[in-house]
Order: sequence, then C-alpha cells, then structure tokens
Amino acid sequence: MALVTSRPSNPKSQISLPLRRTTRRFGSNVVPLRPVSRLPIFPKSGINEQKPAKVVKSAKRLTHFLHANSNGTVKAIPNAAFGEATEAEPEPPVVSGKRILLSDVVVEKPRRVFWGRKWNSLDMGTAGVVLATHLLSLFAPFHFNWGAFWVAIALYVVTGLFGITLSFHRNLSHRSFKLPKWLEYLFAYCGVLALQGNPIDWVSTHRYHHQFCDSERDPHSPTEGFWFSHMSWLFDTNSVIERCGAPNNVSDLEKQPFYKFMRSSYILHPIALGVLLYAVGGFPFLVWGMGVRVIWVYHITWLVNSACHVWGKQAWKTGDLSRNNWWVALLAFGEGWHNNHHAFEYSARHGLEWWQLDMTWCVVRLLQAIGFATDVKVPNETQKQRMALNN
Repeated sequence: MALVTSRPSNPKSQISLPLRRTTRRFGSNVVPLRPVSRLPIFPKSGINEQKPAKVVKSAKRLTHFLHANSNGTVKAIPNAAFGEATEAEPEPPVVSGKRILLSDVVVEKPRRVFWGRKWNSLDMGTAGVVLATHLLSLFAPFHFNWGAFWVAIALYVVTGLFGITLSFHRNLSHRSFKLPKWLEYLFAYCGVLALQGNPIDWVSTHRYHHQFCDSERDPHSPTEGFWFSHMSWLFDTNSVIERCGAPNNVSDLEKQPFYKFMRSSYILHPIALGVLLYAVGGFPFLVWGMGVRVIWVYHITWLVNSACHVWGKQAWKTGDLSRNNWWVALLAFGEGWHNNHHAFEYSARHGLEWWQLDMTWCVVRLLQAIGFATDVKVPNETQKQRMALNN
C-alpha cells in the first residue's frame, strides 16, 4: 500500500535509481522493468571492517607456546605448531534481536514510528484516514442489512481484485501484460477507490520494495518489526524518500496525464464514492462500503507485505524473505504466492502450480482469451530450473 496522500513536492533527495533490485536474480534473463540511471545514495566507504581474531586465553596460550620436557627444562614449540595452535577458532553466528512468533525471521532493528520523531502533516493525514475507516467499521454490527453487505463484497472485488492486484500490482508495477488504454485506466481507477494511494505513489513504493527487498532500504521489511512491515511504515511518510530517494522510478506513469491527474485529485474520488453510497443506501451503505470494505482490503494488502515475508514456504532462490502463504493467497486473489512472485517478478501468474489458486490470473487469462490482455508474461521451464532451490 502506498501513501494516502502524495509525497512532499520538494523531497530532500532528488536521485535517480534503477528499477532492478541490487541483489542478483539467479538465472533470470527476463527484466520486468527497464532500468534508469542512478547515483548511489549510500556510497561504499571502501573501508573493510574486520572483526579482530579471537584471542586465546593467556594460560592456554602459554601452554601452546611452551612445552615442558621430562627433565623440567622448557623449550619452545616449533613455529608451525605455534601457528596451528593459536589459529583463531571460528565463531558461531551471533543472532541478535527477537524472533517473530512461529517464524525464523528475526527483528534485527526494531523501528519506532509512533514516538521519538516529528510527525508532519502527511503522517497525520495518513494516520487519520486509517483510524477513521477503522472507527467507522465499528458501527457495522448495528447497521447491518443484506444490501449493505453485498455492496461491501462487490467493492471488495472491484477495488481489491481489479484495482489493486490486477491493475496497481501486476499491470502497472510489473508490466506483466498490456491492456488497451481505456481498460488500463478503468482498472487503475478501481484501485484509486481502494483508498490506498494514487497509482504513481503506490507503484513507486512497490518497485522500491522489490529493488531493496528485506534490506535496510526496503520501505517495509519485517526485519524492522512485524507491525512495521504490516502498517506502521505508512505513518512515516519521509521514510521511503530517506531510504530510496525521490519517487523517480515511475517515469512511465508520470508521462501520462491520466495518472498525473489521479495524483493531484486522488482523495476526492474515494470521498465521492462515500457520498454516492450514502445517497443510495444511507448510513449502512457508508459503514459497510467505506468502513468494513476499506479496512478489509487494507489488511489483506498489508498481509502480503508482512505475513508473506514471515510465514510460509520458499520454493525458489530469491535471496529474500518472501514466502508462499496459502491463506493470504485465498484472501488476496492469488497475491499470497509471494515467493513465486519474487522469483519471477515479471510473471502475470503467481500461482504457478495447478493447485495454487490465483483469481487474478484467472481474470488475466479471461482478458487474454477475449483479446484485451496481450504480451502476457509467464516463466518458462528453463527459468524455473535456474531458480529452483535444489540447483
């Protein structure tokens, strides 16, 4: 999920960055995103810091260095024997931090978002929207009717599947397939109504996530805390800029007037939807359509960032923490097959096995069958073999 409102117009760092990740993809010869020039934000210092060799205790060292013979005289051990005796013993890896429950993922550097820093207006606006939608949903048990319930379900599909997973993620972020412009814009507008940010900011943040996945520059890695990766990273709107630089990895979208208009007028569209729902069905439609539905899609989207980097299985050599998680896949229209996705970022299909249900892929296949989706990308067998763990 991207920021609720646009980022500052004059960020501190205006730096070009590549769209590819810095870690090498083993065997992948398909580049999902075209790189652009960059200047390094954190240049290497060139200083190799090494840990000092382990020091042998003085008594033990004396025993190694000196050897008493049978008549009580003392003689030195030969140099070769001394070198072998005093060679530093390998130290076991030190695990610092706290493990996340039922996972092998360790929180190395917990990030504090809610205190110890200055909140700006965007931070407060983002937190305010998230809090307001959660509070609105509390009225759901007292304002239930079947019409409002089915409105929430319909908008869950429209904004979650068509808007977020199909449009924002697979079409715009990774260019896994092409659509006619009118249909591309229609699906992107569905994503705007999810209240997860405008397409430019959402796509920029997601591309940075893949570029710096689970490193110190990842916008939302669980190595800084499960809840940080799940949602609290959203409330530090300068974090992505500080880690990754300005959002200049989305020139393909910024060239199109439609996406620029969505960025400048973004917040008006979900508000207009809320007004329409209230006009049609009163307060129950507003509660279920803009409260329950929004936070449902929120947390499902956020689980891909958090749970799918903490719980599940890895089928591919991706060099990160991404996991395949079946229950997130059921909720998120196939997005839970996250290790598959990180292995083959360009792929329009995330559920690569026949039993891995992927509703978004089903829609893409339907669009392809009727001639709307073209240039649909999926990994071939050679690419799969190169990324397999047993290689």
